[in-house]
Amino acid sequence: MNDATAVSPAPSDRPPPRGFRAPGFGGNLARRVGTALVVLPLLLLALFRGPAWLTVAVVAAALALGLVEFFGLLRARGIRPMQRVGFLLAAALFVEVAWPAGAHVPLLPLAALLVLGFMLSRGTDRESVTAAAATLLGAVYLGTLGGTIAALRLVPPPDQGAWRLTLLLVVVIFSDTFAFFLGHALGRRRLAPAISPGKSVEGAVGGVFGGVLGALVVRHLGLGDLPLVHAVVLGGAVAILGIFGDLNESLLKRWAKVKDSGTLFPGHGGMLDRLDSLLFGAPVLYYYFLYVR
Repeated sequence: MNDATAVSPAPSDRPPPRGFRAPGFGGNLARRVGTALVVLPLLLLALFRGPAWLTVAVVAAALALGLVEFFGLLRARGIRPMQRVGFLLAAALFVEVAWPAGAHVPLLPLAALLVLGFMLSRGTDRESVTAAAATLLGAVYLGTLGGTIAALRLVPPPDQGAWRLTLLLVVVIFSDTFAFFLGHALGRRRLAPAISPGKSVEGAVGGVFGGVLGALVVRHLGLGDLPLVHAVVLGGAVAILGIFGDLNESLLKRWAKVKDSGTLFPGHGGMLDRLDSLLFGAPVLYYYFLYVR
């Protein structure tokens, strides 16, 4: 998410008045809505009209772009990531998580060997240890967590795959939307001022409410066998972890001293800005549909 739980900035430490909107609010909102109106129909078309492999390919492409942006954040701080190794590891981890029943070879030992081996290949480069650790972080972040997104389309029963992934998307979108508006309208108490001063507790509460509402909507439309209590808990849990994912990426951007991870989506930032909440929320649904339902 991108300042979804925003609290309008004030010239001092005092909380801004209720209903205060920062300059550019309307223009930013218009860009966000316009981008969503273009991207969402294409996603839903791929989900419900296309084969499973098309959805997996779309997710993989998005993760690859996100990893490019992640490596860009590293370079912004003078760290040279091991890009080829990073993409290879991310792909291997993605496959292992997305097809939990089909991966017969444990890949983590191989991942450790590759990273440490390429670290040695840089010889006396004093930044090689930092680069190796950061590269592995990116591979796990995008590859492993991203694999849980694709897995929602693939795990049995296959006929519910599109609706499971829709559940993730709708919960995050509803959470983002409610947090955005309530944060700007009512936000006074800052959620994590050291990481993202623009986010508020009120916006976060609105985001959790929106996530629960989104889960109930999807349950009504296509997941009728999902127990009501489960839908409420899943919606709240995905929304809460999505907020943590948003803060995690905000921390990365603050560390790299950049505003957005990229400029791919007008009003939304880069791909990593769009994936942050999905990456943290998806594992909740992944474990639920894999081991509970």
